[in-house]
Amino acid sequence: MKGIEGKVAIVTGGATMIGEAVAADLVRRGARVVIADINAENGHKVAQGLGPSALFQTTDITDDAQVAGCVEAAIGRFGGVDFLVNCACSYVDNGAASTRNEWLASFDVNVVGAAMMMQACRPEMAGRGGGAVVNFSSISAAAAQTGRWLYPVGKAAIVQLTRNAALDLASDRIRVNAVAPGWTWSSAIAALSDNDKAKADRVAADYHVLGRLGLPEEVAQVVSFLLSDNASFVTGAEYACDGGYGALGPEAAQAAIPRLAG
Repeated sequence: MKGIEGKVAIVTGGATMIGEAVAADLVRRGARVVIADINAENGHKVAQGLGPSALFQTTDITDDAQVAGCVEAAIGRFGGVDFLVNCACSYVDNGAASTRNEWLASFDVNVVGAAMMMQACRPEMAGRGGGAVVNFSSISAAAAQTGRWLYPVGKAAIVQLTRNAALDLASDRIRVNAVAPGWTWSSAIAALSDNDKAKADRVAADYHVLGRLGLPEEVAQVVSFLLSDNASFVTGAEYACDGGYGALGPEAAQAAIPRLAG
C-alpha cells in the first residue's frame, strides 16, 4: 500500500488484540507507531515486540492532559503525527439498566475520547500537509442487539462523528473514515468464550456469511488500506469488515422458502 512507509501513527487501544494487530501491520509497512493505552503492562509488551519503530505511551483518552501528552510523545520520538486510529473502547453495557454514570463513562471513551484525539492530532497533521484517521465503528452500530444499549449507541455516534469530521477536516487534507468489524477474535470475545476460538467460530457461523469469526489481522489490513494513499478518494465512509454479517437479514443463512412450502 502506498503512502504508509515513513509515516507516524497513533493507535489508541493499541494494547488490545485488534489494536496490536493494527500497529503490527503499520510497522510491517514501514510506519512508526505510538501505542496508546491504559494497560501499561500489555502496552509495553506490544511496543517491545514491534521494536524501535514502536513506542508505548500510557494514555487515558478521557483525560485531555494525557491526550495532549500522547501527541507530544509522538512528536518527540518520531517527529510528528500523520495517522490516527481510534481503536480504544469501553464494553461496559448493562442495557436498559445502565445508570447515568455508566452512560457518561461509556460515551467519554467511545465517542468523546475519539473526538478529543482527532482534535489534538489535527494541527500536527495539517502542518505536515494532511493525514488520515480511522475510527472504529462496529456491526453493532446498525443492528439491534438484546441487552445492549451503551456500546451500540456509542458506535452509531462514531459513524456520524466520522462523517462530520470528514467534512470539517477536509480543508486540512485530512481524510476520516471508519471501519466496522464483525465478530472478531479479540480480547473481549476471548474472555467471553473462555479463550475457546473454535467455540466462538461455531457461534459466529450463524451470523456471518463466511461462517466464522474475523481475525485481528484481517481488520488491520482494512485499517491500513484506509490510511494509505490507495484510499486517497475515500473519506466519510464506513467500511465493513464483517464477513458478511451486514448482508444477512432475519432469515440468516437458513432456507426460508422450504419452511413455507412444507
